[in-house]
Amino acid sequence: MENKKVLLGMSGGVDSSVSALLLKEKGYEVIGTTLELFAGSSCCDMNPQLEAKNVCTQIGIPHFIYNCKAEFKKYVMDDFVDAYANCRTPNPCIECNRHMKFGFMWKKAQELGCDFIATGHYAKTEYSETYGRWVLKKSENVKKDQSYVLWNLPKELLNHVLFPLAEFETKEEIRQLARKSNLKVANKPDSEDICFVPDGNYKKFLEKHSEIRPKIGNIVNQKGKTLGQHNGLYHYTIGQRRGLGIANPVPLFVLGFDKEKNEIIVGEEKELYKDKITVIDINLLLVDKIEKEMEVEVKTRYSAKLAKARIWQEENSIKVVFDEPQRAITPGQSAVFYVGDVVLRGWKNMFVD
Repeated sequence: MENKKVLLGMSGGVDSSVSALLLKEKGYEVIGTTLELFAGSSCCDMNPQLEAKNVCTQIGIPHFIYNCKAEFKKYVMDDFVDAYANCRTPNPCIECNRHMKFGFMWKKAQELGCDFIATGHYAKTEYSETYGRWVLKKSENVKKDQSYVLWNLPKELLNHVLFPLAEFETKEEIRQLARKSNLKVANKPDSEDICFVPDGNYKKFLEKHSEIRPKIGNIVNQKGKTLGQHNGLYHYTIGQRRGLGIANPVPLFVLGFDKEKNEIIVGEEKELYKDKITVIDINLLLVDKIEKEMEVEVKTRYSAKLAKARIWQEENSIKVVFDEPQRAITPGQSAVFYVGDVVLRGWKNMFVD
């Protein structure tokens, strides 16, 4: 008999709460869990924990809280700090998904005898006859699709992951289901902040939790001419315009950094556009190796539009040539590649050629 026991990650929000309802309706034996990630954050203070537990009590399923603050600090917070210390702009949600929700939580699921784990992400997993393997796909809700932040799921785990919200086209449908079941979280707003930076001030977080401190340096153009000064590289990101404090006939934008010289390199907006990148830290989901040049669509950050490109593999890196130049490609962000609505692969680090 198929093991239909599933461990569901619950944040106390409407998405994971409705996921619990849907899984139970489909006959799964559901266990809810909330991970304690970082004391005082919006993801793991007592209110979300209590809200998740109350939802589980209301619909009649058990709920467990696991303390994984040490793991979260190691894999997510320390990575966040290291990225900014090395002039990269990180996406901590991607690391959290990899190490916590689909790493730590999967281990707990196995300990509890579960064959599946589930979350309230907007994405889809299914077996593809075309590719002869389980694949990760976009959700039906295009505006809320979160396949971008799930690219580094281990491919051997895909057939053990359930996304109950995959088929819903709007968030309002989710809220209506919650209201119908009288869940108190039905109208709870979505969280937009990084969980361990609830006030959005990542600079203050870096100064408090690392040795990163303000350090005055020069702002230069691509020819090396000094145009102004900055108070710390971590205050800036590629594509940034505001806060440079430079009077110039044409607006200037951050193009890059020279960490050794403690310099910010700026230029005109047209200089932000690049048509070639190299990517490393590869996770191939759809194929084991890229044998020849492929045409794909690429997202270089979560909010970016899909862009058409050609790609080919060179040992441990992938070369990417876009059909049209892309704006403000940022090291530290992930590049995620799609064939239709299927995630082909993703990469953590990108370098402009």
